[in-house]
Amino acid sequence: MKNHTCIDLRHLDLEGAIACYLVDGIEPAIIDPGPCTTLDRLLSELRGQGVGAADLRHILLTHIHLDHAGATGHLVEHFPSATVHVHEDGASHMVDPERLVSSTRRTFGELHDRLWGEVKPVAADRIRSWRPGEAWVVAGLRPIHSPGHISHHVAYLDEEDGTLFAGDSMGIALAGGPQHPPTPPPAVNLPDWARTLDAIGRIGPERFGATHFGFYSDVDERRVQLKERLEALEARVRVAVDSGTEVEDAERFERQVREELAPFMGEERVNRYFDMFPAQTDWAGVAFYVKRNP
Repeated sequence: MKNHTCIDLRHLDLEGAIACYLVDGIEPAIIDPGPCTTLDRLLSELRGQGVGAADLRHILLTHIHLDHAGATGHLVEHFPSATVHVHEDGASHMVDPERLVSSTRRTFGELHDRLWGEVKPVAADRIRSWRPGEAWVVAGLRPIHSPGHISHHVAYLDEEDGTLFAGDSMGIALAGGPQHPPTPPPAVNLPDWARTLDAIGRIGPERFGATHFGFYSDVDERRVQLKERLEALEARVRVAVDSGTEVEDAERFERQVREELAPFMGEERVNRYFDMFPAQTDWAGVAFYVKRNP
């Protein structure tokens, strides 16, 4: 029987911001190791769970954004028996992360290095890429193609106990608060995301683990809520774009998100989280989408 552990990476010493999941079985695996800036914390937590340098067998990536996958190149040096598993469209960016890092710098600017640190390449022979439609199970987990946040997003389903390791496909769920849509530019596809959420509904997992943050058992309620919030955000952004009020509405959205989540997280924690991951960036990702899909 596998054990699932949510490891709080305490990104920039903030509790409940970024999770890595340990699947501890015959072949121990982790899902989304997080950024390089939390590497020491992750290694310490894995040692505390009895996972030493010779033990880890699999590093599964839901997608290649640096808050999920940035530490991967460092980890393969620490765990020589580990194979990296990623959607085939993300594999090349792990081998050569230069374009990925350049794109992330455009989004986060001068905060980039403080947030994510150095990104190391992963040797091609350490990667096992997966393509949608391919029958494949690793460490007892089945990959589920879940585009929307980004086209190559993959969730991982433990069919034995019904846990879905959702990455960002089920949105951001902080401290038990309502679902927030993570929609940074430039790769958001809203119709794909709606189809992904419908597919998760058909699968009917017992619970999901969100990278941001933690396990939740009220899956269908949160799935529907995220779908509705994605639709509402698209609608408000279209109005703002058409009326020329983009700057004002993006700022208003930022304030509203922080105010809504403050009762769950506390004002200090919510401000620290959204200083790192601004809600205005999510607004901008939807604006990027709607301008290309009028």
